[in-house]
Amino acid sequence: MIIPALDLIDGAVVRLHQGDYGKQRDYGRDPLPRLQDYEAQGAKLLHLVDLTGAKDPTQRQIALIQKLVAGVSVPVQVGGGVRSEDDVAALLDAGVARVVVGSTAVKAPQDVQRWFKRFGADALVLALDVRIDDAGNKQVAVSGWQENSGVTLETLVESYLPGGLKHVLCTDISRDGTLSGSNVALYDEVCARYPQVAFQSSGGIGELSDIRALRGSGVGGVIVGRALLEGKFNVTEAIQCWQNG
Repeated sequence: MIIPALDLIDGAVVRLHQGDYGKQRDYGRDPLPRLQDYEAQGAKLLHLVDLTGAKDPTQRQIALIQKLVAGVSVPVQVGGGVRSEDDVAALLDAGVARVVVGSTAVKAPQDVQRWFKRFGADALVLALDVRIDDAGNKQVAVSGWQENSGVTLETLVESYLPGGLKHVLCTDISRDGTLSGSNVALYDEVCARYPQVAFQSSGGIGELSDIRALRGSGVGGVIVGRALLEGKFNVTEAIQCWQNG
C-alpha cells in the first residue's frame, strides 16, 4: 500500500530535512485539497505528522486534524508528539483511525502498553526511527532524533508483541527527506523476523524505482512524502508501480 504523507506546522504543509526545524521547506497552506487529491488518485490510507504538536503538545493542531480527517473518506493515521493517554484519546475522538506513537513508546513503555489494552492494537502505530551503527545494530533514536535510546529495534518490537503489536512505522534516519532510496535490506530483515507485524517503510523514496525495490521486502505500506510534493511522480503512478512493478 502507498501511504501519502504530509507534515504540518501551524496549518502549513512543510518538510524538515533530517528532522531539523531550522531546515524547513514550505509547500503552501492547502493540506485538505492535497489530501483529497491523494484520495482521488487511489490512496487508501493517509499519514499526517503534526510538527507543531510534536514541538509543544499544548499546541496540537486538533481542530485542523479534525477538519482534514472529516474532509476525506479514507482512514488517516496521525503522529507528532503523542505523549499521553489523553493525546491518544483526543486524536481518536477527532476521527483519526490510528495514532502514531514515537519516543514515548521507548521512554515510557509501561504507559504505552496500557494504551494497547485500552485502545486496541489496531488503533496504534509504533514509529521507530533507527540509526544503524557500524556494527549493524539498529539503535532507536528518540526526541526528534537528537539522542539514541540505547534500545535496539528488535528489543522494542519484542517487548510489545505480547500486547498484540500490529503496526510499526520504521524509518532509517539516514534516508529521511533525502530522496536517496530506502534501506531495503532493513525491511527485508525485520519483515522476515516479525511476520505478524505490518511494517510501514518511511524515508528516502525519491523515484518509482525506490518503490519497486521494496515490493519483495514484506512491508505492508510505503510512506511517500517529499517526492509527491515535488512532483517526482504522482499517487496513481506510485500505486501502479507498487501493484504491478
